[in-house]
Amino acid sequence: MIEKTITLDEISLVDFLGVENTNIRELSAAFPMSKIISRGNEITIRGTSAEINRITEILESLQQHYLRFGKITSDNVKNYLGNTEEESSAPQAVPMDDDAFLYGNKGIVIRMKTANQLAMVDAVAKHDIVFAVGPAGTGKTYTAVAIAVKALKNKEVRKIIITRPAVEAGENLGFLPGDLKEKIDPYLRPIYDALDDMIPAEKLKLYIENRTIEIAPLAYMRGRTLNHAFILLDEAQNTTPMQLKMFLTRMGPNSKTIITGDRTQVDLPTKMKSGLSEALNILKDIPEIGFVQLDGRDVVRHKLVRLIIEAYEKAEAQNEPKR
Repeated sequence: MIEKTITLDEISLVDFLGVENTNIRELSAAFPMSKIISRGNEITIRGTSAEINRITEILESLQQHYLRFGKITSDNVKNYLGNTEEESSAPQAVPMDDDAFLYGNKGIVIRMKTANQLAMVDAVAKHDIVFAVGPAGTGKTYTAVAIAVKALKNKEVRKIIITRPAVEAGENLGFLPGDLKEKIDPYLRPIYDALDDMIPAEKLKLYIENRTIEIAPLAYMRGRTLNHAFILLDEAQNTTPMQLKMFLTRMGPNSKTIITGDRTQVDLPTKMKSGLSEALNILKDIPEIGFVQLDGRDVVRHKLVRLIIEAYEKAEAQNEPKR
């Protein structure tokens, strides 16, 4: 007998192995002359060369299935076991969803739901810096995170860096309880919510611990050069001009950047200019930078959100001549 060890990357072991290792036991039952042992993130196979090769092919197919759909069932294992060697990657075993942009945690299907969200995807493919600007509820942050996670899964970048300015609705961080992380985390909650949909909790925790995914206040970006990274700046309307200039000049080789914001929701102190508005004006003629404008038609929250946005826009348009 010979032995081979396979390391599982990008995998939640609980989801991959199944409850009480049911998926691995299903596989083992199909190859009674071989022994399959799981330890940590490694699976060791002992058996004949022919059986090891076949088991390896099935495990590789199951890994691809998991990375696409975020889960594996005993029926999935049976499907792959039922295929011949030539059919091990047959389409019927891994049904495709033409509208899917990314398969997230527990098989969640992430789709671009509007034309302008698709325009964000296209703009990022063509440009290394993209500004995505629009009102609340248009999916700017969620779409940006999905694009970054897909790039990480496809190994197009080595890490994701997500940042926001710690300025919200007039609140002062110093009055919040806890240490700095506890003070900052509530401001970053929308980022964590998006990541929770796209990456298994176990894997996300590992990514954050080893800094493959870094979520930090904007002030932490100063002085850094960010190479081989996907960099997201959210809530950019709450940056000052100097902060946004600092952020834009952090980008290193083989990196991409998305800046999202809503020019109607500036929480900076009165009379302080928004860095987002200034940057859009200063950089508008640089063809290598992409710009996507989202609007009420892109709202993916409750239908009332769109009506609220339209009502505010109408009121602002009426008040504009008076200013």
